[in-house]
Amino acid sequence: MSKIADKLKRVRDNINAACSRASRDPAEIKLVVVTKSVEIDEIQEVIRLGCRDLGENRVQQLKKVAAQVDEFMAKGSADPNPSGPVNWHMIGHLQRNKVKQVLPIISMVHSVDTLRLAEEINTESATLNICPMALLQVNTSMEPQKFGVPVGAAIHLAEQIATLPNLKLAGLMTMAPLTRDSQVIRDCFVRARELFIEMRGEGIVGREFNDLSMGMSSDYEIAVEEGATILRIGSAIFSR
Repeated sequence: MSKIADKLKRVRDNINAACSRASRDPAEIKLVVVTKSVEIDEIQEVIRLGCRDLGENRVQQLKKVAAQVDEFMAKGSADPNPSGPVNWHMIGHLQRNKVKQVLPIISMVHSVDTLRLAEEINTESATLNICPMALLQVNTSMEPQKFGVPVGAAIHLAEQIATLPNLKLAGLMTMAPLTRDSQVIRDCFVRARELFIEMRGEGIVGREFNDLSMGMSSDYEIAVEEGATILRIGSAIFSR
């Protein structure tokens, strides 16, 4: 077993263990493999290992890597029993002037945090005759250096975004602080889960509002315990 295969197995085993602790079904969890700063041969390996959801946080890198992956997939060498196409996730901050570049590539934007960005995505999507999935990024850690709408403003923004016809508001995304204090991390994820449940309960979002994207390499087990449906994991799989 290669190092990447071993690390990926370890991540999946940890996810399963966290699901067991939280009485959850592992099938509820989507693993988005973050390919930031990763060589193409390593990306090809995780694809061969069955990973079909990949994430990038910079537009130029997304375009470059997605083109390389398309070429790889076109050769039919991804695996002997392909389990579907690769789905790209834009997980980093997205500027409005870059929206046109990413929409033909991605299936989901994790980082919508303003109405102006949502409107730009909606306008460009209408031109392309598509309707991408989007997550509302919420700053549950209240760190000033982080992007994301404040918790107190999230419901109002979600109400506005939900009216846009060429964008599907599919859930929330958040990031916990980089800290070893697991309670601080857990509090951020709990806050996001409570907001997620409140939005669904008040009926201000549609039936597609089902995803809670939270948890990265250093804190994904806590995220699973607190209700995450999408994990964004890179270094735990690729680090040497």
